[in-house]
Amino acid sequence: METAVDVVVIGVLVLAVSAGARRVGLPGPLALLVVGMGVSLVPRAPSVELTPDLVLLGLLPPLLYNAAIRTVLVDVRRDARAIGMLSVGLVLFTTVGVGVVAWWLLPVSFAAALALGAVVAPPDAVAATTVARQVGMPRRVVSVLEGESLLNDATALVALRAAIAALGGTVTLGWLGQQVLLSAVGGAVVGVAVAFAVAKVRRHVDDTLTDVGLSLVTPWLAYLPAEHFHASGVLAVVIAGLIVGHASPAIQSAQSRLLEGTNWATIGFVLEGAVFLLIGLQLRTILGNVADAGVPALTIALATAGVFAATVVLRMAWVSAAWGARLLRAPGDAALGGRELLVVGWAGMRGVVTLAAVFLLPVDTVHRDVLVFIAFAVTVLTLTVQGLTLPWLTRRLGVRGPGFHEDLLQQASVYQRAVQAGHDRLEAIVTGDEPPEVIARLRAAADSRADALWEAVGPGSDSPAATYARLRREMLDAERAELLAQRDSGRYDSEVLRPVLSAVDLEEVVLGRVIERDRHARDADVRGRWDERCVHLNAPDSPSLPPPGDVCPACVAEGTQWVNLRQCVACGAMGCCDSSPARHATRHHDETGHPVIRSAEPGEAWRWCYVDRRLG
Repeated sequence: METAVDVVVIGVLVLAVSAGARRVGLPGPLALLVVGMGVSLVPRAPSVELTPDLVLLGLLPPLLYNAAIRTVLVDVRRDARAIGMLSVGLVLFTTVGVGVVAWWLLPVSFAAALALGAVVAPPDAVAATTVARQVGMPRRVVSVLEGESLLNDATALVALRAAIAALGGTVTLGWLGQQVLLSAVGGAVVGVAVAFAVAKVRRHVDDTLTDVGLSLVTPWLAYLPAEHFHASGVLAVVIAGLIVGHASPAIQSAQSRLLEGTNWATIGFVLEGAVFLLIGLQLRTILGNVADAGVPALTIALATAGVFAATVVLRMAWVSAAWGARLLRAPGDAALGGRELLVVGWAGMRGVVTLAAVFLLPVDTVHRDVLVFIAFAVTVLTLTVQGLTLPWLTRRLGVRGPGFHEDLLQQASVYQRAVQAGHDRLEAIVTGDEPPEVIARLRAAADSRADALWEAVGPGSDSPAATYARLRREMLDAERAELLAQRDSGRYDSEVLRPVLSAVDLEEVVLGRVIERDRHARDADVRGRWDERCVHLNAPDSPSLPPPGDVCPACVAEGTQWVNLRQCVACGAMGCCDSSPARHATRHHDETGHPVIRSAEPGEAWRWCYVDRRLG
């Protein structure tokens, strides 16, 4: 009963603090961390122990799997070099560097110091991606941080096992290589095998609840066998999640994907919040243990400051060196810029894996309580110092992702191509015997979504799609009220009414997304940018403006790939959009000062003024 009460209290605190943090504009994870630390210091407050089994078996597999299935495998492949440099090279570099600092400042063996280095080496998957998304970083930066945080735990745990083995004797280079090979290859094999087995089973599962239930147990299906064979369970979960997430459209029905997405979003939200709350709740226990460690407080303080500084400085140094050596780039792709790399270097928040890993140290390790305290302190310091200053640094450097208007334009462009594919398919399969009204209805249904996206960036108060959605929702409210009245009257069986109510709910969800997108467009001042008062937008095009081309010449020359094409209305130069790796359209403006570009994509007629930042 006591455990059940603790679980309920933690869940309520996560929900309440997260909601309050959103209201005042604070990052939810950091607010939960502070609340947890405050609660831990309250006299007679219950003590919640964060054990390695709880984290490594209970929390880590679902958290990693949830992040992996939402990560785009194509992006991971594109940024594989940068991710590998950070998740393997940087972790090992930090392990050794922090180990040397800890060995110098603390009365511990070099093996114990290396173990501490391995403990604090991996940035946390939850902390990095949560803060990165809230800050609004460029998607390329978020992709690199996600890939790094998914894979670096496996490297750190292998290094920690080697350091723990060294505590009990001599570790040979051959043994270490064998462990690394077993961990990496074994984890990858198990992850791939589980992913393909799960995908094969799910292809033949027609029941939605069974399909989603299988998704919920997949993290442990990958983690437990890998750990049983002394391979990397973390790597197995990540690889299984990446493959299953990539194959999801082919192995699941649309209803299963919607329900699975909702379930995992809820599970991830609660578990991520619980992780930061549990970290804070460890404060009182750790302070009590370190007070009896027999090491002078000044020594502990200096060691803590030294380890924290080392984790920050080593990461910045590694990122800077790798950037200088042009290693943080994909083959044939543009490297991340210096400002983006500075943000990547600063986004090194530690989290729950650090605290779980430090408890893996043998209980007879000399000054173990001091090492636990330093790991906790580094976790808290990185979450607060780096986590709280990261938004400021991002804004100061001008590093930001594409705006809402750019997303709308890209969505419309992508969907326009999909609609055209649907029209082409319709033309190929019609026989001429179909009723004309059916063909017209099919074409109108396909065009309606693309039209709604184009309307969202057009002038006016409410777009036609949003007006339709608003009025249709009023009708759905009346329909639902009548269905509920019929249900309460007992005239119809509940099994008959349930699918009808579900159909009404599903339509309302779709309409709600249209209304929400339209509201965001207005909040982002998308229509405000459609301003005829901008002198640059109203200036006539160059009389010698050539017709738009179909390639970005700079991308062709550099070997990069563009997303959408833009044309300068002053000189006709073609360039790629800001969502493309090289951002040649913006670079052209920076070099020439030409203020206006126009879309060079078929069917688009919008312009963008760099000077006044207005759409027209």
